[in-house]
Amino acid sequence: MVLDSERWLELRRFRALRESGMSISEIARETGLNRRTVRKYLSSDVPPGPPRKVVVPPSGGRRRVIGEVEPIVDVWLRREILLKGSVIHERLVKEYGFTGNYQRVKIYLQRARPRIAAELGIAPDELAGLHRRFEVAPGVQAQVDWGDEGAILAHVGIPKVYSFHMVLSYSRDPFCCFTTSMDLAAFWGSHVRAFEHFGGVPKAIVYDRTKTVVRRHVAPGQAVPLHPEAVAFSGHYDFDIDVLAAYRPGKGRVERQVTIVRDHVLAGRGFASLAELDAAFAAWVPMRRARTHRTHGEVIGIRAERDHAAMRPLPKRLYQVSDRHLRHVGKDCLVAFDACLYSVPARRVRARQLVEVRATRDTVELHLPVAGTDGATLLASHPRAGRRGSRVVDPRHWDGLPDGHTRSVTTGEPGPQPDAARPAEAAPGTLAALLNRAAAAQVVVGRRPLSVYDQAAGTRPFNPAPIDDKDTA
Repeated sequence: MVLDSERWLELRRFRALRESGMSISEIARETGLNRRTVRKYLSSDVPPGPPRKVVVPPSGGRRRVIGEVEPIVDVWLRREILLKGSVIHERLVKEYGFTGNYQRVKIYLQRARPRIAAELGIAPDELAGLHRRFEVAPGVQAQVDWGDEGAILAHVGIPKVYSFHMVLSYSRDPFCCFTTSMDLAAFWGSHVRAFEHFGGVPKAIVYDRTKTVVRRHVAPGQAVPLHPEAVAFSGHYDFDIDVLAAYRPGKGRVERQVTIVRDHVLAGRGFASLAELDAAFAAWVPMRRARTHRTHGEVIGIRAERDHAAMRPLPKRLYQVSDRHLRHVGKDCLVAFDACLYSVPARRVRARQLVEVRATRDTVELHLPVAGTDGATLLASHPRAGRRGSRVVDPRHWDGLPDGHTRSVTTGEPGPQPDAARPAEAAPGTLAALLNRAAAAQVVVGRRPLSVYDQAAGTRPFNPAPIDDKDTA
């Protein structure tokens, strides 16, 4: 291959700079050319001329920082192949003191991700969606959504975990907590925790058509009937409920936040309890608030200060969220609720009686549907069972019920005879003496001949005639 003199000079120049220890970027800056041009000349198969002495860089030169953490990144990718590069760089800086920039991590992931995906026999598939964007004023709106985290705690006996998310629309300041249920008590109880986290209440909250907010579905254009507990809760905390119509966009901020929390908090990690999940999110919140959001272009924490200042203050009295149901009392004085059993006092109920269950996030209270003469309705209060199939019993509720200690058993042999001693007689003329049949059966009756009665009556003694066999015949 014949080269012109200009390209030959460029080849010799680039090779000399490369052999002296300069990188491609440094050569590009030195020559004023593009990096691609420099790389093209350096990759040419044409010999650059007579060999030159290679200058070995000193031992204290630039070292390959990413090489020290490559095994750690590989382990994370084997746990979660779709773990994002920004998340990996974030954890390397925080947990291992990584000093390299994000681009070095990104370049390594371009090589490592396909290799590990091939080892695991999977193909990464990233899905992207488009959502409508809109901006609101500070403190005006928040968005709420649920996330299904699956069996993340199945190894400790918790079959299902859900994540509750609330995001302030103006600043994108997030809140998240984890529960084992999406019932009424867990839903509104998580709202209380979110308001305490933000230090105030937004003027409106956006929901989808969830059954804890909407009582039933209606045709388009009709007024949405709200759940009574949703009306009471929003009235107590003074915010408006905005229910989205079916297939209407408007909750993109919180839906995006569900994915962000999974990537930055949950992916590639193991947890042993709900408390550890909540603690992991709380530790990540300062890092999230320190980032610049790509949409509004400001630091989330700085923008969140304006958001918090414009929110309505928390009420002085805490709203007690409870999920109410009617249940029957069993013959064993137990009430079934949420696949668990709770006891009630035996002296205050009867079998098949209806009682009202008021369940909160942490407690279960059992009440009479109608107040008694003293005006009280509470029968019992128990801590809420953590697992399905549990039985929560207060032993005092069973006072007065037979415990089976007098139940007689037999082995087929005659047992001891009852004591023939005469029981204590009741006082004559008392009601107990008339009702005590056992005592009456023990009264000794005197025996007299019939002549005594004949003499007393003045009649002849009765002497039956002998029976003749002939007469009988």
